[in-house]
Amino acid sequence: MVDKVQLELVTPSKLLLEMETDMVVVPGGDGDFGVLPGHAPLLSTLRPGTLAVYEGDKVSERVFIAGGFAEVGDNRCVVLAEEAVPVAEITSEMVTDRLKEAQEKVAAAETDREKEDAEHGLKIAEAMEAGREAGA
Repeated sequence: MVDKVQLELVTPSKLLLEMETDMVVVPGGDGDFGVLPGHAPLLSTLRPGTLAVYEGDKVSERVFIAGGFAEVGDNRCVVLAEEAVPVAEITSEMVTDRLKEAQEKVAAAETDREKEDAEHGLKIAEAMEAGREAGA
C-alpha cells in the first residue's frame, strides 16, 4: 500500500515543488480539497488561495497560487499554477503594492473585458493577503 502522495507544483516558468507528502490541501475552484494516498482520479480548476502540504498532521509548506488546474490520480497530485509563491516569501510590501495596483486597474477599467481582468487581479491580490495572514 502506498502511503505518500507525489506532489508536483509547476508554474509557467519552473517546477516549484516536487516531493512526496502525506497530504495536500488544494484551493479548488469549488472549494478546498484534500489529496491523500488512494484518492480517486480528479481534474479541478483552482482559485486564488493557499496550497498546504502536510507531513504527518502538521503543515510543512504553504504556497500561494493564483489559479490554474490540478490533476489527481495514481497517488499523484499535479498542480499547474498560473503563479505560485511560497507564503514565507510574501512580504507586506508585496501585498500592499499588488493591492494598490489592482485597485487602480479596477478604477481605470473602461471596457467589460478590462473590468473583468482587473477584478480578477484584485481577487488574486486579496487572496494573497489572506494567505500571508493565515501563514504568519
